[in-house]
This record gives sequence, C-alpha cells and structure tokens, in this order.
Amino acid sequence: MENTVHPEPELEKHEESMPEGTPQQSSEPATEEKKEGSNDPSKKMQDELAEAKDKYVRLYAEFDNFRKRNAKEKLDLISSANEQLLKALLPVVDDFERAEKSWKEKNDKEWEGFILIQNKFKKVLEQYSVKAMDISPGSDFNLDLHEAVTQIPAPNDQLKGKIVDVLEKGYLLGEKVIRFAKVVVGN
Repeated sequence: MENTVHPEPELEKHEESMPEGTPQQSSEPATEEKKEGSNDPSKKMQDELAEAKDKYVRLYAEFDNFRKRNAKEKLDLISSANEQLLKALLPVVDDFERAEKSWKEKNDKEWEGFILIQNKFKKVLEQYSVKAMDISPGSDFNLDLHEAVTQIPAPNDQLKGKIVDVLEKGYLLGEKVIRFAKVVVGN
C-alpha cells in the first residue's frame, strides 16, 4: 500500500459567490491611505540610509583627521628628540669657532685636521636642519630671534634699537629657534 498524499482542493474565490458589501481583496492598494502607509516605510528606510551615510562620512573624516594628527605628532616627537641632542652639541660648535679664531694665524698640519673635523661636524648639523642665524651688527633687534644681554649707548644714531654686537650665535632647527642669539643692543 502506498501512502499517497492527495492535494486538497483549492478554494477559489468567485466574485459571483460573494455577497454584496463584502470588500474585495486585491494585490494593489486601493485607497490613498494604503499608498501613504506603503511610502512611510520606504521614506523611513531612505532617511535611515541617509543618516547611515552621514555617520559613515563623518566617521571617515574623523579617522582621516586622527591619522594625520597622529603622523604629525610622531614627526614632532622625533624632531623634539633630536632637538635635545642638537642643543647639547651647540656648545661644541662654539668651541670650534673660538679655537678657529685663536689658531687662524698658525699654519700647521694640526690646523688642517682641525678644519676637517670642524667641517664634518657642521655638515652633520646641516644634515639635521640645524643652521646658524645670520646676524650682523646693525641689523634690527627681533625678540623672536634675539636675546638682549645688555644695552649700551649707541655709537651713532643709526644703531639705536639695533644690534651693536653678537656675543653668541643663535641656531634654528628648521624654522624653530633652538637657541636665541645673545646680542648687545644700542640704546
């Protein structure tokens, strides 16, 4: 004996068999209310999608800003670590310059070796973007670059408020002042 399943007869809806006054069911919305009701979920979905896109764009921009800020902070950290070392080496540069002034008259083999070492040292500093400020007597005094050690009466009227003498060179690391120039200002 086979177990066969017989399909149940489908119930057909006939318009003729329905009593008058019974609403007909169709696949299309018949009234305006149903149309508005069907648009609400669609509009709600579009609003949610627009909100999600806005959140995504904002989050992406925030992450991009974070990434740029983080890279800048790393560069600043590296340069500030170098800054401390380079500041510590500046007195050595001063010693080289003082020795050069005192040995200028001598013409020894030691002098040539000294000059080679001094030049190599200056190249290393230049490689790390350290440069001496170009200050000469008679130039304008600038608080952002110079430190006034003392004021003296100006030898002439042209030197009033200007640099009369440079006692110690100032140095820049890139565009940042790592040592202010010590100067004498005319009064």
